[in-house]
Amino acid sequence: MSGGEPIASTRSQGFWVGIYLASVGVIGALKLTDAIDGPTGFILLAIATGALMIPMRRAGACTSAAMATYNRRVLLSSFGYVLGLGIAVTLWNGYELSRPLVFAISLLPTLPTFGIIWAMARYIAEERDEYLRHRTIMAALVALGFVLAIGIFWGFLEMFELVPHIWAWWVLPVWALGLGMAQLWQKVRGS
Repeated sequence: MSGGEPIASTRSQGFWVGIYLASVGVIGALKLTDAIDGPTGFILLAIATGALMIPMRRAGACTSAAMATYNRRVLLSSFGYVLGLGIAVTLWNGYELSRPLVFAISLLPTLPTFGIIWAMARYIAEERDEYLRHRTIMAALVALGFVLAIGIFWGFLEMFELVPHIWAWWVLPVWALGLGMAQLWQKVRGS
């Protein structure tokens, strides 16, 4: 490795995914144990997202120009989601807000999710390689099935008072987890 070569090129995408998931786990554990407060947790999560998603994206072999554009769009939208969520929760917890203002701050994390959906739709429209497009569609369908199955199962457990209520915004992180697992499965299988 030469002195001017970026670090991201020497590490695999799996390395950066592992570091990101570990940092999210540590931040979550710190938050759950009250070692850090909510705003600090969101700030750390935003830093981890920004600092680790960029080398993760660079380390991954973008197999097409459409995928590189998709990754950039999702990265920006994901950062906006984390930042918007942090700002919304901080304002909600720290201030007495009117109902219209609460409605407005609820849009802060919501609007970037539309960006993620739009990025996926644009990728499918822009991808010229039928095989890559097929893999993405299949991974998205598996992620959707994952969200539906987990949501239905949790809903019944909640209805029978076996588990606590979970807010509906968890759908996006669960879908993203399902998408990642489906893509990893495709990569491991070589299909």
